[in-house]
Amino acid sequence: MIDSETAAWLREQREDRGWSKSEMARRLVQAGRAVGDTAVPELSGMLHNIHRWEREGGISERHKLHYCRAFSIHPSQFGLGTGEAAQAAVPAPSAESVPDALAPVQLPAAVPMVGPCPPTPAGIAYRGRQEPVLQDFAVEREVVIAAHEGSDHAAEHEHHGIGEATLEQLRADLARLSGLCDTGTPFPAFLDMRQVRDRIYRLLDRRARPRDEAELYFLLGCLHELMGLTANRLGYPDAAEELLRSGWAYANVIDHNALRGMLRARLSYVMYWRGRYADSRDLATDGLRYTSQGLVGANLHLEQARALARLGEPDAARQEVGLAHAAWEERNRDDLADIGGEEFALSQAATYSMAGSALAETGHSREAAGELERAIILYDQGPRPGEHHGVAGQALARTDLAMIRLLCGALDAGAAALAPVLALPAGQRLATLTARLVLVRRELAAPVFRDSQQARDLGDQIEEFGRAAITTGLHSLPA
Repeated sequence: MIDSETAAWLREQREDRGWSKSEMARRLVQAGRAVGDTAVPELSGMLHNIHRWEREGGISERHKLHYCRAFSIHPSQFGLGTGEAAQAAVPAPSAESVPDALAPVQLPAAVPMVGPCPPTPAGIAYRGRQEPVLQDFAVEREVVIAAHEGSDHAAEHEHHGIGEATLEQLRADLARLSGLCDTGTPFPAFLDMRQVRDRIYRLLDRRARPRDEAELYFLLGCLHELMGLTANRLGYPDAAEELLRSGWAYANVIDHNALRGMLRARLSYVMYWRGRYADSRDLATDGLRYTSQGLVGANLHLEQARALARLGEPDAARQEVGLAHAAWEERNRDDLADIGGEEFALSQAATYSMAGSALAETGHSREAAGELERAIILYDQGPRPGEHHGVAGQALARTDLAMIRLLCGALDAGAAALAPVLALPAGQRLATLTARLVLVRRELAAPVFRDSQQARDLGDQIEEFGRAAITTGLHSLPA
């Protein structure tokens, strides 16, 4: 059997059983582990293999046996059509007739594996769907699987009768999800995004008018932007990168420059938080090729400024901050801003917050503090008409201001800036925020604060904040 035929057969067998690639991966991993195969890859690795095997074939004999166990067929039936398989079918070999490592495990196709789809918390049920509250399951696995599914679908559609009511509902869903990113807890929002995305996938499998298809690709690109940002906030930057690159593929399909720029800004942001400052700078530079003005342009200039500051180019960073403010002033409404939410329409408060963060890295503490104080005032005043404020932006602005105050020896001012941050509920304690607070706690251990009980108490509060964070709970869930 040649590789192309093997690839088609594997895909056909999986689809005949109604299994997604994620479900196939789960069954293969279980089949391998059930017979003591200690070299079977983890779920994400197996899912990657399935993508390759169903495109190119090239499956090893060991994994062919795992497929046979998962499909509940005899090894002699591997690669045969339905009629051929019936003729070739023989009783499954007994444990005595084959080595233990090859003994087939019968897995009836009708019996689902544990947790193929995570239950949705009632508070975020999509379009009236009510299911049990999310309990113990591997959050990391679900985030990674979502990222892989996005990559797979993007790869299939990159090169190549939906009613207006349906499109209108999807636009409303996207606006709602953008709002959840601003004010909600990230993990329930991520699950809700995934449900909406899966609905768009099903719609794209139908025959659609070019105009409607372009609208669906735009919505998919925006959803992947939100999912990538949320995955990063949950502490899964690898999945965030994959989701954002899937969104980039959709933006390229419809040749949408503003969406390209936004996705480059988000990927630059992820790279910045991973400490890959040169990559962050280069991605922001690339994004500016597509749009350099307006809200997206301002966002890209600010990502550029933060990366340049970390790379030891303070003058260039200050110049980018100036360009960001100018770009924001030249803002106009577009289809991204029309979605709503701070993720698609950078508020003036967020602009000042990001500018202050960049200037703080250049050593210009007074300028940085001025930008951050202005951001906090705007956040406290609330969003202006057409604006949205996110919890993360305000918390990060206060944390950066607290750091500046501590570096200047002003412990009382630093504690005052942090007080609202430390009061955030666990569900809004994001990975990017807890990482920044680690640096604040480190500064509280500086010699100047060594004998201060207030500094020790503040450090203890930060430690407790981190222990109760949403990302701590997620990463400690069993695999």
